[in-house]
Amino acid sequence: MTRVAAIDCGTNSIRLLIADVDASTGELHELDRRMTIVRLGQGVDRTGRLAPDALERTFAACREYAGIIKEHGAERIRFVATSASRDAENRDEFVNGVVGIFGVEPEVISGDQEAEFSFRGATAELPGHEERLVVDIGGGSTEFVIGRGHVEAARSVDIGCVRLTERHVRSDPPAPEEIAAVRADIEAALDLAEEAVPVREASTLVGLAGSVTTVAGIALGLDAYDSEAIHHSRVSRDRVAEITERLARSTHDERAAIPVMHPGRVDVIIAGALVLLAIMDRAGVPEVVVSEHDILDGIAIRTAEDAR
Repeated sequence: MTRVAAIDCGTNSIRLLIADVDASTGELHELDRRMTIVRLGQGVDRTGRLAPDALERTFAACREYAGIIKEHGAERIRFVATSASRDAENRDEFVNGVVGIFGVEPEVISGDQEAEFSFRGATAELPGHEERLVVDIGGGSTEFVIGRGHVEAARSVDIGCVRLTERHVRSDPPAPEEIAAVRADIEAALDLAEEAVPVREASTLVGLAGSVTTVAGIALGLDAYDSEAIHHSRVSRDRVAEITERLARSTHDERAAIPVMHPGRVDVIIAGALVLLAIMDRAGVPEVVVSEHDILDGIAIRTAEDAR
């Protein structure tokens, strides 16, 4: 067993997983898992730069995580950064800050690498080898990957809950024309995804990340966020449509009052739910299998394999 710390820094959140991993089997024993909303990608779509306050929020979370990693005595640390830091002009500020805190350089991975890690983490525990489409709906991008036990095709497209919200949503609740503009961007991105990934061939859709798990928590009627209840739950397409419509009609305060809603997701959940629903309709699947295990788990498994 190798004790590893995997960090995934995305557009909306930064997350940490500390686990003991058996590199020969991929078996993972979780010791600590946490998430902090930092909005690193705040304004990047508009300015092309990481905002100073977004960087400071991210570095504050990094300093907290560094302390937790030290307490657990992780042998290896791997820091993966995704969409926002990949796109920003001033990404060197971000890289230098991370190196100063963790002593390791962030890997600003490609969308295809991101998809591969997500697929590995999401499917490691699932039985059988049917054709699975794994979708990771992030803040700045969404990853599509399909395969039977291994990646057969992957594509990352620039639709994410933060990017779409910042681009189109000005009203509360969103005006019909704003929802229509979000949907149009999603459909165009799905066309791009389908150039590389045959999404309609999947027999199972596996959904990852906060937009999907939040919709699942609402579907389950949870009184508080419960990752064990959400992990491997199944939500029908009709239930996703019902929840998406409800969210789209609700105000900020009404969304904030939903028990499973993280405060940092209140403003962007509508766009995230619209992405999920559009993917389900494009793939023609009756339900989504929700996974709490995702890119973090894939990073941890790969880090242990590399250490071996």
